[in-house]
Amino acid sequence: MPKKDNKPKIEDLQQEIDSLNEQLMRERADAANVRRRAETEKLQMAGYYKANVIKELLPIIDNFERALKNTPKDLEKNDYVEGVQSIVKQFASALEKLGVERIKTVGEEFDPELHEAVSHEEGDGEREEVVEELQSGYKIGDQVIRHAMVRVKS
Repeated sequence: MPKKDNKPKIEDLQQEIDSLNEQLMRERADAANVRRRAETEKLQMAGYYKANVIKELLPIIDNFERALKNTPKDLEKNDYVEGVQSIVKQFASALEKLGVERIKTVGEEFDPELHEAVSHEEGDGEREEVVEELQSGYKIGDQVIRHAMVRVKS
């Protein structure tokens, strides 16, 4: 029996193996990209919902702070008032643990990305400076949850 040349057959098979390996590597890379994209979207959605929940809670802390700001002098050392102060501190601590940070205002340069100017006073300064905070603003990382409402002087 004459021997057939197996070389072309082996080369064809090796080419097919190489092609299949390349396809497999591409599929694995695509799957890894899909997983990465899904994880990124999951984190973005979690951040979105976290910011919305916090946004709903901010008026509560605002009201506690307003109440404390308007406490009569004769009640400042009252146990009830001190309890409310503790609640405000606890609330601020919980926000901090969630990565929420209060936007700096008074004495800072006005930044429309962080501050919402409610009024503007003329001054002799070269820059617009925040002179009063009317409502606190908050952010998580670079994402502003609520702009700080401020008065500005330039």
